[in-house]
Amino acid sequence: MPDHTAKPLARYAPYRRAGDLVLMSGIVPMDPEMGRVIRGFEDLPADVCKTIGQTGEASVDLIDGPAFAQSWYVLDKVRSTVEGLGGQMADVIKLVQYFKDLRDFPRYNQVRKLFYPDQPPASTVVEVSGMMPSAEVLIEVEATAYLPQIKDV
Repeated sequence: MPDHTAKPLARYAPYRRAGDLVLMSGIVPMDPEMGRVIRGFEDLPADVCKTIGQTGEASVDLIDGPAFAQSWYVLDKVRSTVEGLGGQMADVIKLVQYFKDLRDFPRYNQVRKLFYPDQPPASTVVEVSGMMPSAEVLIEVEATAYLPQIKDV
């Protein structure tokens, strides 16, 4: 089975299990294979872009694209990590979302609804002055999932 876990950018664990809880480190929109931050729609699979808000109008997409694309990227990494551990997005019970500018929250929230069409997880939203690894990072997301361990009887 391929490893779809969000990759850390430094020496830390991408997640840790504590009993039935999985605590994920903050995920930023940095693609380790490309070696750079997700900058806009052009960095995502084409079939995703229209779904998350691409209009085809350059003046709109250049402004909204970075927040939409980074939102999708980090939430997709949460999804692939939790699925790689045998769970699903419904098992994610808490998100902590960090924004460089809270004006990006409405775009993020539009994308988050695609990942949580029914019941969203508990949520904390915080504005911060900056995030690693560069000033291009607009969004970081931490997740906690409830994934009961199978116990032998």
